[in-house]
Amino acid sequence: QVHLAESGGGLVQPGGSLRLSCAVSGLTFSSSAMTWVRQAPGKGLEWVSAITSGGSVTTYRDSVKGRFTISRDNAKSTLYLQMLSLKPEDTAVYYCVPGYYYIDSRLVRADYWGQGTQVTVSS
Repeated sequence: QVHLAESGGGLVQPGGSLRLSCAVSGLTFSSSAMTWVRQAPGKGLEWVSAITSGGSVTTYRDSVKGRFTISRDNAKSTLYLQMLSLKPEDTAVYYCVPGYYYIDSRLVRADYWGQGTQVTVSS
């Protein structure tokens, strides 16, 4: 049974920082690429960043490039997203999903989702 537990979200002011975590169980984490995905209120799914199983290759959507950093600790079966210089448009529920997704429309292929963690960027 795959379980994905996102945490670390919260309310921050523009320019602030958050570090999200995703604890994974029920799959061989060290063999699985992972993607952070977000969904803003009333909007569709949007990929944010993806990382290969060993962490050697990462990719970011243009809107977060230079501000967000994806990483993983395979020994802890945990995925991370360090978010700096947050903007109001980053406000969304953030999810982690197994797989390497860098096209929004392909996110419908993802089979497993956690509860997500809310990130709100507001003055």
